[in-house]
Amino acid sequence: MPATDWLLAPGERGNTATRLEHRRAGGAAWSEGNEARPLVHGATYFAELLLRIRAMRAGDLLLFTDWRGDPDERLRGPGTEIASVLGAAAERGVIVKGLLWRSHLDGFRFSEEENRSLSEDLEAAGGECLLDLRVRPGGSHHQKMVVLRHPDRPERDVAYVGGIDLCHNRNDDADHRGDRQSLPLAPAYGPHPPWHDVQLALSGPVVGDVEAVFRERWEDPAPLSRSPLMRLRELLDREDTRADPLPPQGPDPLPCGTHAVQVLRTYPNRLLRGYPFAPDGERSIARGYLKALRRARTLIYLEDQYLWSPRVVDSFARALRAQPRLRLAAVIPSVPDQDGLLTGPMNLIGRITALEALRRAGGDRVAVYGLENHAGTPVYVHAKVCVIDDVWAAVGSDNVNLRSWTHDSELSCAVLDRAADPRLPGDPGGLGDGARPFARELRLELMREHLDAAYGLDADDGLDANDGLGADGGEEATASADAPSADALPADVLCDPEAAFDRFAEAAAALDAWHADGCRGPRPPGRLRRYVAPQLPPFRRLLATPLHHALVDPDGRPLGMRLRGGF
Repeated sequence: MPATDWLLAPGERGNTATRLEHRRAGGAAWSEGNEARPLVHGATYFAELLLRIRAMRAGDLLLFTDWRGDPDERLRGPGTEIASVLGAAAERGVIVKGLLWRSHLDGFRFSEEENRSLSEDLEAAGGECLLDLRVRPGGSHHQKMVVLRHPDRPERDVAYVGGIDLCHNRNDDADHRGDRQSLPLAPAYGPHPPWHDVQLALSGPVVGDVEAVFRERWEDPAPLSRSPLMRLRELLDREDTRADPLPPQGPDPLPCGTHAVQVLRTYPNRLLRGYPFAPDGERSIARGYLKALRRARTLIYLEDQYLWSPRVVDSFARALRAQPRLRLAAVIPSVPDQDGLLTGPMNLIGRITALEALRRAGGDRVAVYGLENHAGTPVYVHAKVCVIDDVWAAVGSDNVNLRSWTHDSELSCAVLDRAADPRLPGDPGGLGDGARPFARELRLELMREHLDAAYGLDADDGLDANDGLGADGGEEATASADAPSADALPADVLCDPEAAFDRFAEAAAALDAWHADGCRGPRPPGRLRRYVAPQLPPFRRLLATPLHHALVDPDGRPLGMRLRGGF
């Protein structure tokens, strides 16, 4: 199977200015020989990140970008607050550099003060963290990455990419009782909103690609803000607004696995003066999805925070219309994170219209679910995951909506395992691509959790026993397995995408019926509830639609591209 059947070939990124197009001999558009590990849940990710950072030494390099950073968020218990962990690394000589979105005001439920506080704490400890507002009006830097480089121990190099911010609400696990350090969402989620999320841990040459993404933003000579008022505030507050030079980028880590990984991004068409590394923006996330969707034949499995925008969902609808066997199963939040009289309809209208388009295209081959924990509290789905035919998988910061595909900065990784999965069915798509272990295992891990079919290791797990962090000052990871439920399924049942699709429907129907019957008798296994979009009266739809397009899901494409309907 040529990788170009699924991944963007050289030149297909649509942005020749980025160094990602020129890093490798022959213009290779992705890296080979990587190991990608999905870290499901913030608790899993935070526990591993803590161990990795504490094992870093003087001269090592720690780079991160984030949409929101709460300095007091604990990675794992008291004394592991993110500001203190990063600050301690800087104090012992680790080179710590960060880029945080400057953010809108806290009064609008954003994170201006939290991001500023984390930046100040790191600067005081000897690191450097800039507040970056180089975005379109109303946009944000939404990338979530951490890169750890070790010049004298390159086998430890790792990059983390996905949907998990270093902030409140994210430190949840498979039980979904919520982060004790919580921010309020809609009342349905309770005081500690249960949170479902995914991050990738990447080893191998792709670490160099992720580092290059950070360096492009860090080395951008444009001012951090164009606003005269903001620049005056920077001056009055004596903010650090100039990025100090980074040490030269070292060689990429050596190959260590079977995964081809392509780094995909979104950058908007920034008016007047674009990014030097993306003068007209970049929409390689959109292009990566569009290419993979053309090859979809059996199952598109999605986990997404939004699933908005008919203009984006149309690419999924076209795939459903073209392939009569193709199914789409999506897991989304049951309730928007904001449900006010105005914000609720603004959030809902894009999803309502998008799901209407999908169901017109696929009928009962489209199934959309929300999640609840065992106490019946909705789980906020923040994950951004797509698996197609157990071959291609993508995990990142981007959601299925126009904002993520065109307007904000986003970072995602498409993974294509070069190894073949021996389990049946051996070729779900029927195109000769086979099934691939990474994509299949990612789908199975997520589906098993939602079905209560099996549980992974708890948050203490996350590092291989041979990783050796304890040998030089780090902490050893421990693991303990939760007991599987009585409804545990043999792996081969869910390996079949069509059977897995049906199993989701059966589990959701059983739980829905139990609720409808007043929750009498034993609770059926599983956490899936079929998603039913609320009805909005015509006048509320009319009012919400322009607000949705202008504020919630704006378009960051150049005008000509908008008119052509392309990405």
